[in-house]
Amino acid sequence: MPLASISEIVRASPAGVGAFNVIQLEHATAIVAGAEAAGLPVVLQISENCVRYHGALEPVALAALAVARRAEVPVAVHLDHATDRALVEEAVELGLGSVMFDASALPDDANVAATADVTAWCHERGVWVEAELGEVGGKDGVHAPGARTKPHEAAAYVARTGVDALAVAVGTSHAMTTKDAVLDLALIAELRAAVPVPLVLHGSSGVPDDTLRDAVRQGMKKINIATHLNKAFTGAVRDYLERDPKVVDSRKYLKAGRDAVAREVTHLLRVLAG
Repeated sequence: MPLASISEIVRASPAGVGAFNVIQLEHATAIVAGAEAAGLPVVLQISENCVRYHGALEPVALAALAVARRAEVPVAVHLDHATDRALVEEAVELGLGSVMFDASALPDDANVAATADVTAWCHERGVWVEAELGEVGGKDGVHAPGARTKPHEAAAYVARTGVDALAVAVGTSHAMTTKDAVLDLALIAELRAAVPVPLVLHGSSGVPDDTLRDAVRQGMKKINIATHLNKAFTGAVRDYLERDPKVVDSRKYLKAGRDAVAREVTHLLRVLAG
């Protein structure tokens, strides 16, 4: 199937769109397998941290693009949480059709100026841009998880930057390993009414399934999940190695991790579909 774009997936989906982070090839193939089992589109995300882990963007990006093109459902490949403009430009050159430019650590005016500049550059090349106003809790300790995005500020930010989607703070935190995040559902509805572009929920690993459904119903569109899949992958590998401590073929225990991730992706995509 031809490579999809986030804009196409978002427009075509009546519910929430699942966006899952890739760390290794096993993650990419597992995420796509899970999406195929669900019969639903999906987004493969490559973060700046993932790029740092691999030492370069190109190998992991080209692998993810190849996996996406062979999928039986629409799959988009997206650059997540990029703080470096050069990385954004490289991603676009490699063929990624969407990026998240994260200038949220900058003062507000500098965030707006940098994001508007990157957005204009990306739009000239037909690339979809996500950004963040008011940092999501747990990301490098940038603010307390209790912080919230104000609807009027979010609307103004979108107008000043021209971004295509906005990540907002509504009660999630990055890297949560327990599912006990409490979302401000009323605020999500207010943001949806005020902001003319799709809303993105970062840090969704800590959100219970029922709350994810409610968040989508109230207006969240793109749902980012990473830590939950890592937890599933690591747990399955650990269990396999405990059952067979003499194994030396990494394909055996990595397959266990891959299968666990695929099952979780199928489940989560169905949750987001309502």
